[in-house]
Amino acid sequence: MDLFLKKHALVRTRTPYLSLVLSMLLVVGLAGCDVHSEEAAAPPPPPAVDVARVKPEPVTLWDGFTGRVVAPESVELRPRVSGYIDKVAFEEGELVKQGDLLFQIDARPYQAAANAAKAELSRARSQYALARSEARRAKQLLDSRAISQEEYDQRESAMATAQSAVLAAEAALDSAELNLEYTEIRSPINGRVSRAFVTRGNLASSDQTLLTRVVSVDPVYVYFESDEQTATEALNRLGDDQLPSVKVSLAGEDGFGHEALVDFVDNQLDASTGTLQYRAVMANPEGIIRPGQFARVQMPVAELDQALLVDQQAVLTDQDRRYVYVLEDDNKVNRRYIEPGERSNGLLVVHEGLKADDRIVVNGLQKILMPGMQVAPELVAMRPSEREQPQVASTH
Repeated sequence: MDLFLKKHALVRTRTPYLSLVLSMLLVVGLAGCDVHSEEAAAPPPPPAVDVARVKPEPVTLWDGFTGRVVAPESVELRPRVSGYIDKVAFEEGELVKQGDLLFQIDARPYQAAANAAKAELSRARSQYALARSEARRAKQLLDSRAISQEEYDQRESAMATAQSAVLAAEAALDSAELNLEYTEIRSPINGRVSRAFVTRGNLASSDQTLLTRVVSVDPVYVYFESDEQTATEALNRLGDDQLPSVKVSLAGEDGFGHEALVDFVDNQLDASTGTLQYRAVMANPEGIIRPGQFARVQMPVAELDQALLVDQQAVLTDQDRRYVYVLEDDNKVNRRYIEPGERSNGLLVVHEGLKADDRIVVNGLQKILMPGMQVAPELVAMRPSEREQPQVASTH
């Protein structure tokens, strides 16, 4: 009994202390909940984005076309005399110069004909000399009345006939020597030679057998066509007396590293395609560019004095409309619908929707969740290549 009373008294003594401890723990827990609630209610900081200022610049607008490289001169070599090919004097596909020997036809028959023509000419000249001497003596005899007029006329006629025979023999010799010269088939132009279509030992017929082809390679032509609207705008801008320079890129090349000058514009549009043909002249001193190659051509079609240019990655799409995020004075961004145009030096020309000194978001667009959102802007250059050194941040 005494033991029970002692335990009961001990419990009653400890109860006030336990209540006090529990109350303090409850207060601390409630205070902690308030702190976490305040932290959860605090808004996140505005996201950092890069903005660039729109500045008007003079630009040249270029339009792209497809074309082909064509040789200014292309020659199909055929023999002018018939005969058997005695020699092929070139390496197939090599560069050749005007006058280089390409084929040799067996010249022996033509050399013999030339020798015979020389002999005939020598005989004709001897006969002419004799007839002229006899005509001279006949003149003297006629003056002394030793021969009749008829005999004198016969000797004069014989001299004229002999003179004509000399002229005919000279023409025959010229023809024989020309045929002998034609047995050497030489390149008529500077250029690149194709393969030999007829090899040594084969018969080549005069004016029929195709021996090879030679095409000129420096310079070369680039033919391309533009649609009617582009052609009209370009011609109106340039005028009839001024033809533009164009940039050319060949298959396998990344940039437009070749310059060419337009030297010909066709005098009418193709009614079936509605296009106008242009021709540009391009240097090819090493002969690397070959006729028939595919080419991409950029031609200036317009000059803008005050064009608004934006980075293309700043332009977003909403169905069929294009827009950018413009930074307002309170550092909030809003949508601005634009009408984009052509590209120029890595930037996009904007025809409508922006004005000079507008600031648009060019980087960090994924951080913008909705229009009217506040951001932390940092001013950078509009061209991506100029953003190595950021400009001073601005919030105005």
